[in-house]
Amino acid sequence: MRLKATLLCLLALAGVLASCIREEALNTEADIENVVLQGNVMNRPAVFGDAITQSDGSKVYPVMLYVKKGTDVSKLAPQLTLTEGATVMPESGTVLDFTRPQDYVVTSQDGQWQRHYRIAVNASGLSNTQYSFENVRLGGEGKYHIFYETDQLGVETFAWASGNPGFALTDANERNPLNFPTFQGEDGYQGKCLTLITRRAGGLAESVNMPIASGNLFIGEFDLLNALIDPLLSTKFGMQFESVPTKLSGYYKYTPGETFYELDKTAEDKLRPVPGRKDQPNIYAIFYESTDERPILDATDALAEDNPQVISTAVVNQDDVLPTTEWTYFEIPFTYRPGKSVDPDKLAAGRYCLAIVFASSIRGDYFEGAPGSTLCIDEVELTYEEEAIDAE
Repeated sequence: MRLKATLLCLLALAGVLASCIREEALNTEADIENVVLQGNVMNRPAVFGDAITQSDGSKVYPVMLYVKKGTDVSKLAPQLTLTEGATVMPESGTVLDFTRPQDYVVTSQDGQWQRHYRIAVNASGLSNTQYSFENVRLGGEGKYHIFYETDQLGVETFAWASGNPGFALTDANERNPLNFPTFQGEDGYQGKCLTLITRRAGGLAESVNMPIASGNLFIGEFDLLNALIDPLLSTKFGMQFESVPTKLSGYYKYTPGETFYELDKTAEDKLRPVPGRKDQPNIYAIFYESTDERPILDATDALAEDNPQVISTAVVNQDDVLPTTEWTYFEIPFTYRPGKSVDPDKLAAGRYCLAIVFASSIRGDYFEGAPGSTLCIDEVELTYEEEAIDAE
């Protein structure tokens, strides 16, 4: 009797275990988590862009691989790290011609979900030096604008980044690109333009001491994963640049908001008005050396006087950027830091990076500014020399 009872218990337990095994859900994620190339050919980790909504409503997730000058991009075999159980076509390690972007489709372990990735390879760094801001795609489920350029072959390059993905996490936005801090305006100096507006970020952002969102656009990338933890670290400035910049010029319009606010962590809305203080925009560029220890600069110290990587900067004089509703020309020369010069060998090897930055509030990095401050930018040109020049 005891043996029979024991057998019945064991059978029942086996049935329960089998049921648990059968009911364990398969993974529904269909992501590429990382991309690497064999050999010492990459200049920096793979850059994952925000989802882009295409004309047919489908979404594609861009990935950019930056490789060293001289790399044969016609025969590359990216190694892909996928979410658990997922599969990808073409398979990881497939040799492909990356003179044009290549499409990958990832299928989840349960077979019910797919995600479309487009991997591009950049072997020349920043390929555009004239910016008219005529091209945008929709990102964040169609909420905001993503600016892009096209190179000489007509290939889209996503050199520009903004804080829009971070603003999309707050409760102050709607599914309308014109309600975000960074968007494409209609009334440009020629055609359309870049429009940056400082905005209140809402209750969720206030709870993490980020009540103000400055409109911004910069050459580099925005790391959304760190946006709420350390926003200065999440802003990555620069792309490889193989020439020597000498001047940044273009056109702007600027209207400051009515009330400037400082960050006040003790206030209910985390803001303290500063009577009489006027907001100011920011326009600048940085030319710096990319090192193995720190290939990309971030917003913590990109303009710091003691940053040893910085070679030269072009920073607008605030006295020259006056409020105006008319398109006004600006021209900013690059100035070398004391004792700095361009090494011709490092320049040829692609060891220098360039960042261009626009912001509607100069203190926006610290969540301070005047809501409503509006900076419009158009027809920007970066002037440069092909070879290293005398710093004097």
